[in-house]
Amino acid sequence: MKTPLSWLQLTHEKMRLLIALAGIGFADMLMFVQLGFQTALFQSNVKLHNALNGDIFLMSPQSDALGFTEQFSERRLYESIAIEGIESVVPVYLNLGSWKNPIEKNTRTLFAIGFNPAYNVLDLPGVAENLDQVKLEDSILFDDKSRAEYGDIPSLLASENSVSTELASRKVNVKGLFSLGASFTADGTILTSDINFLRIFPERQKGLIDLGVINLKPEADLELVLQQLRDKLPQDVNVFSKEEFIQQEITYWQNSTAIGFIFNLGTLIGFIVGIVIVYQILYTDVADHLSEYATLKAMGYRDRYFISLVFQEAIILAFVGFIPGLGIAKVLYLLTANATALPIAMTLNRAITVLILTLMMCCASGSVAVRKLSAADPADIF
Repeated sequence: MKTPLSWLQLTHEKMRLLIALAGIGFADMLMFVQLGFQTALFQSNVKLHNALNGDIFLMSPQSDALGFTEQFSERRLYESIAIEGIESVVPVYLNLGSWKNPIEKNTRTLFAIGFNPAYNVLDLPGVAENLDQVKLEDSILFDDKSRAEYGDIPSLLASENSVSTELASRKVNVKGLFSLGASFTADGTILTSDINFLRIFPERQKGLIDLGVINLKPEADLELVLQQLRDKLPQDVNVFSKEEFIQQEITYWQNSTAIGFIFNLGTLIGFIVGIVIVYQILYTDVADHLSEYATLKAMGYRDRYFISLVFQEAIILAFVGFIPGLGIAKVLYLLTANATALPIAMTLNRAITVLILTLMMCCASGSVAVRKLSAADPADIF
């Protein structure tokens, strides 16, 4: 068996090895956190999009994202019924409102959804079985995955049939729960009927909606209906398929806000930090063994042997340093999910992505550190 020289060199200076592993683990943890937050940003902000029961969606061209919409006339929605293949349409109202915590009495902004309860447009746990409740005056359903700052509504509701509080300075009654989850747009959500929505937000005008949901007949051709809608409807509405609807939201957060840039920058910084740390370790290791390398050169070993030796060390550092980074990141994901109610969790794809970045990071450091080997001249020791 060949002598595992690369492993023996790394383990010879145990403190240096621990420092290297700590540095790589930190760089990996930083990349995991940035990529995890970025994914949580996208997933949380399209969770509502995915839950909407619809094939085609209408929005105002001035709407940036679902949490920042501009209204348009619901007449556009009803005009679309004339197109063959459309089965039903549902107008949806959206608004941010001030919620009063029924326990601590402090206020916090939350997201409100209103639609005709005769048509369930949300495929979420708890909606279908509680939808009749929002037909009652000033009755709402509360998202049980909202942040704790809104109050422990599920516990209150378990002990009582209804929980009374204020939304937008109007008294409302929580009659049931559904499950959606927090997002970067809002930390909590309620849904109610369109009639109750207009009572809670009297400044909103009936007939000016935020979103139009269109369902097609089973035999309808989606692309054909999309094209007909775009040809028929005026330019004061945008027409999206569900896939386009979701992608528009992701594109907004990725390209039109600083958040997407910040997460990408954080990942890049973690990558650069790892390169610097691994380079320092490998460069120091090569410098400390220059005389030994020179002796081996005099014995006939070629430069490619020493280059492979350094790259072996880099790969060992990448794999061994990745393990603590992965473990710490999983703990941070769990703590973040519990604290923010955001959908952040470790995935196999993300773990593989960071492992590949770690290998690239260590190999890039090795390619720079290997230049020091040219200084290992056998003539210097004879």
